Amino acid sequence: MWRTIMTHVPKWTVWIEALFLFIVPLVIFLVVRQIRKLDGRESRRMERLKLMEEQDRSKHADRNTLASEKEGETFTEDYQANVEKIRQAAADMADVNERSIFLENLNAAGTLFFVDGLTDKVGMDQNVLKPLMDWGRSGQEGDEPPRGESLRDMIIRQVMLVSETECTLEVQYALQKVLFGSVVLMIQGIPGAFVLGTPKGNTRGVEDPISESVLRGPRVGFTETLSDNTAMLRRHGESTELAMSSFKVGKRVEKQLMVVYFRDIADPELVDEVKRRIKTIDMDEVLESGYVEQLIEDNFLSPFLQIQNTERPDRVMAALLEGRVAILLDGTPFALLVPVTYGMMLQSPEDYYERWIPGSLIRFLRFMAISISLFAPALYISFISFHPGLIPTKLVISIISSRQGVPFSTLIEALIMEISIEILREAGLRLPKPIGPAMGIVGGLIIGQAAVNAGIVSPILVIVVAVTAISSFTTPVYSAGISMRVLRFAAMFTAATFGLYGVIMFFLMLSIHMAKLHSFGVPFLSLTAPRSLKDWKDYLIRAPFQFMKNRPILLKHKDPKRQG
Repeated sequence: MWRTIMTHVPKWTVWIEALFLFIVPLVIFLVVRQIRKLDGRESRRMERLKLMEEQDRSKHADRNTLASEKEGETFTEDYQANVEKIRQAAADMADVNERSIFLENLNAAGTLFFVDGLTDKVGMDQNVLKPLMDWGRSGQEGDEPPRGESLRDMIIRQVMLVSETECTLEVQYALQKVLFGSVVLMIQGIPGAFVLGTPKGNTRGVEDPISESVLRGPRVGFTETLSDNTAMLRRHGESTELAMSSFKVGKRVEKQLMVVYFRDIADPELVDEVKRRIKTIDMDEVLESGYVEQLIEDNFLSPFLQIQNTERPDRVMAALLEGRVAILLDGTPFALLVPVTYGMMLQSPEDYYERWIPGSLIRFLRFMAISISLFAPALYISFISFHPGLIPTKLVISIISSRQGVPFSTLIEALIMEISIEILREAGLRLPKPIGPAMGIVGGLIIGQAAVNAGIVSPILVIVVAVTAISSFTTPVYSAGISMRVLRFAAMFTAATFGLYGVIMFFLMLSIHMAKLHSFGVPFLSLTAPRSLKDWKDYLIRAPFQFMKNRPILLKHKDPKRQG
């Protein structure tokens, strides 16, 4: 009887598989939940600390301002003392130049401070020096020259040919404006200093976006100059509702940051949340928008991109009209868009420039390609190593015959090819443009063919890896494709450990994580599981414009109607 019972008891390997199938996902789920709790507590604690630090800094700043005023850090009526203050403040700045002048009609000296390379010298000569010197020689004998405020107003209104003109009594402010390309002018007998806006910089011209090229659409991309980028958005059309709020980020090196949105469309709570997170940025310098992206995202432990980046003005304008918010930083051509869902990162501007039928087909192929790039190597490993019975017999025989003589397991074989492809991809990006693409293609062909001839990998794996690499190139947002490249290796390891069950378990854990992920209060899978089926009109397919009369419900905008 016991022998009969024991024959019906599963083998120990089945018990182990069942243990891993049920216990491991539960343990991973509990660990992830605990990490999220700790992350939430830490983020709230850090936000409180940052707010307290900001309050302390504001108090110290007020004290420092009062102290500097008491210590004489402001300009006075003493011309020589004012010039010395600027010289002392710029003592270690060899690029700050000085130009002395003499005004005959005032019998007074003057000094100009500017930075070589940042100041427009031609504009300074034509609009500041020339009219000032001509006016200084035009006085008539016997005329009493004006003094004080009347002289200052006369120079601003009648002499200067510069549109941006202001007067200041603060030494540090005047020096800061000089370092940004303005000219500071001080004249004997006039208290304070003139700040004349004559900045000039070596800027890059408007070019075709490199990371988001399209066959049909505008050939215009953002540049590194913030004023040019905001002008591109304004140039899309006349609108008095396009709002741009300016911020300063960076403790030691300040940069200007712009928050852009439509006042009559964007959710006020979303705008306030974006501004609040930007105010919590506490770094010496924010070099690129990637710093801002990582400092204000919801979950820094997630492998997924939670803030979309783009260098296309048309994409930014389309997002603003949906009710989203854009973040532009001076010194980078990449703008940030919040919030974002995973479906939005698989949409290309070209989907809307073509008719809806080809646009829908291309978008559907894009979703299929991203699935292939994530799971193709993992499925190959699981089928070959654990479940060959699920493959047609003739194909199994062909695969087994092609793997004869391969000394490695399927996991090691796949890792060799995947790592080689990743190295070739990275090398192609770093090499000069004329030889980068050629090296990637030739290197892939040579390495693949040589590996097959040497018996290191099987031909079928070369096909799988090639299809995977090609599919990964279909992602419109390059940063989103990097996440899939990282997760592909995790899927390969789970497939090598548990087979097809591991792939399914990995997919479920990934889906759970994505379902819990948020971007500025918007669920990351909002379009996949929408609150209204109307949002599916712009998800897997792109419906005709006649059917897309409403904006996405998930964004909680003021005006839900696009048209009609």
